[in-house]
Amino acid sequence: MDYEATLTQAREKIEACPDASALKEVERHYLGRKGAIADLLGSIGELPPDERKAVGQGANRLKQAIQQIVDARASVLDAESLEAERASGGFDPTLPPARLPTGSLHPITQVTRELEDLFLSMGYSVLDGPEVELDYYNFEALNVPKDHPARDSHDTFFCDPEGRLVLRTHTSPVQVRAMERLDPPFRVIASGRCFRQETTDASHDHTFYQMEGMVVARDISVGHLIGAMRTLLRGIFGRNLEVRLRPGYFPFVEPGFELDARCPFCESGCSVCKKTTWVELLPCGLVHPNVLRAGGIDPEEWSGFAFGLGLSRLVMLRYGIDDVRHLLGGDLRFLEQF
Repeated sequence: MDYEATLTQAREKIEACPDASALKEVERHYLGRKGAIADLLGSIGELPPDERKAVGQGANRLKQAIQQIVDARASVLDAESLEAERASGGFDPTLPPARLPTGSLHPITQVTRELEDLFLSMGYSVLDGPEVELDYYNFEALNVPKDHPARDSHDTFFCDPEGRLVLRTHTSPVQVRAMERLDPPFRVIASGRCFRQETTDASHDHTFYQMEGMVVARDISVGHLIGAMRTLLRGIFGRNLEVRLRPGYFPFVEPGFELDARCPFCESGCSVCKKTTWVELLPCGLVHPNVLRAGGIDPEEWSGFAFGLGLSRLVMLRYGIDDVRHLLGGDLRFLEQF
């Protein structure tokens, strides 16, 4: 076969193709499974052994050259087709392109950032801690020894056979780490994911979000705690809410309280407050002396208060969400509302 003549002939036919359909037909004639190049390669076995290598190399070079010409012509035809489509459709290249869809912040992220800004304005520092925590920080340093009955209420994910590592059940371990690092007086908050072995339903999930706050200074009283909580609620709901404290037991505070606020959604009772006009918001109290000692702080000289805010619950209250599982479900139809 005269390779140069075949290549010249193929180029002429390819460049004369008026459209993609004609080009495909020419390509099939030369490069298809039953095309000229395939016939040439199939005949190599009938040639003398000393000629096979040269014929095979020539056929492969010819195949590559024809493919390059086909690709170049296809690009030209595509450009011509696009230009014709633009001309017939009134295409205006000066128009801006369609806007790409944009995402949004998760409602938990939005509320977390709002609260962090609020506490920063009150002189607090924002801290963080590990989600895989030592049992010591998660329980023992918070006045919850191994035989303490309060552990029965924490269905914990253990990460090792010895039970030294756990997925933190609350953000309170950050309090102890803060006391070890910081010299009083100080004000800190920490937010993040927590984990418990819960049976999931509309109000419980195995993964949830909390925000922990702690103040350590001299002569801290329950009055300071109530003042901080009033400011917190005013920042969340945009107005002053009546609050009350009910006695509550938590190993790391003494005395401990459950803080309730007047329902921000009704005056005479609704489904949110279960017809009581009060909404249970957060546990709080004065820091237990044993916790201060575990953090290296002398309880005879310093005192403090602490509180734990359920961010998942707060987001549900603010936006009227009736199922906590929506928050981590990943359903874009739900998330796009925020």
